[in-house]
Amino acid sequence: MPMKKDAVTTETALVSRPRALIIGASSGIGAALARKLAREGYRLALLARREELLQDLCTEINDEVGEGRAVTYPHDVKDFDQAEGLFKTILRDMGHLDVVAYVAGVMPAVDLWEFAFDKDREMVAVNLLGAMVWLGLAARLLTELGGGHIVGVSSIAGERGRVKNPGYHASKAGLSVYLESLRNRLSRKGVHVLTVKPGFVNTTMLQAEGRTFWVVSPEKVAEDISKALRTRKQVIYTPARWCLVAWVVRNLPSFIFRRLSF
Repeated sequence: MPMKKDAVTTETALVSRPRALIIGASSGIGAALARKLAREGYRLALLARREELLQDLCTEINDEVGEGRAVTYPHDVKDFDQAEGLFKTILRDMGHLDVVAYVAGVMPAVDLWEFAFDKDREMVAVNLLGAMVWLGLAARLLTELGGGHIVGVSSIAGERGRVKNPGYHASKAGLSVYLESLRNRLSRKGVHVLTVKPGFVNTTMLQAEGRTFWVVSPEKVAEDISKALRTRKQVIYTPARWCLVAWVVRNLPSFIFRRLSF
């Protein structure tokens, strides 16, 4: 059942705040995006598996803004069958939704010569299938409303199949293609779909990486997402210089790319 902090807001019949659902909000990019949108005046439905962290974030946001602007909904995105009922509950509680952002993701450490289906299954379930469930529900709602924003956090890792962690690359590549397909369909109904492709971000997932560079904070990614929502960009790399790296990676001949060690 959802856990709520008293939602006493300053909304009136003449002033209605925008409302966002963030899936995967308990830490990292999701938590940073929640803080960012709260400061911009959004009411927030915060969803994640780790209930204690989620409630701490909710309390922090509501204390900072001085009113009950954030509400929590503990949920594991792998519980696919529960998603539709919970989405209806969130929609009833919030009244409407302007933004639905899927930020949930996992990347367990995988050794170079390790082939572990349990890890691959977890990554596909969280990074791709969970997104398809929740963003599919969002797409249906926003199509009916004739507007709104869908945000999916993919990764630079989804540009091409690298040597390390094939399951992660596959899950993020699948997410990027799914978001592109949603965009091509929903743009006809006035719905904006944003694909976010970060490089290395200073979160717990970074522990599974070896050599890193151009590491940015979750707050930087949240700032870039906020800006992209305002300008209705379709795809962003964060930081932006990863766009050039992605172009090079996509265009390297296969016989060269497969010899790279990253």
